[in-house]
Amino acid sequence: MVLNQTTKYGLFFVGGLVVGALGAVAIAKGKKFGGVKPLASSLLSAGIDVKDKVLAGVEGVKEDLADVVAEAQVKSQERREAKEVKEAAEVAVEEVKEEKKPAVKKTVRRTRKAKKAEPAVEAVAA
Repeated sequence: MVLNQTTKYGLFFVGGLVVGALGAVAIAKGKKFGGVKPLASSLLSAGIDVKDKVLAGVEGVKEDLADVVAEAQVKSQERREAKEVKEAAEVAVEEVKEEKKPAVKKTVRRTRKAKKAEPAVEAVAA
């Protein structure tokens, strides 16, 4: 027999109603005899204890996870800063190299111009 989703969930709902009704009848009859109510209250208190333990464990995991995330963010920031410092150093080195190259070329050009101008200066002086 193949059940579609609607039929399957409908059967679960009806089953829940039946179990709930049986539980209500058992508790109602338990009032007369006094046997079901203490059992139900002890089961509920045990369930509450389990819930509290689970929530305490989840809270511990949350704190641990928050610590790990914070450490990861700090490491990421440190890597980013190191990368920026490295890039700034590379740019500074390139700027220094560029400044030295034109200075050498300008000096060579000035020297050549001075040598060309010397015969003209001698001719004017003579």
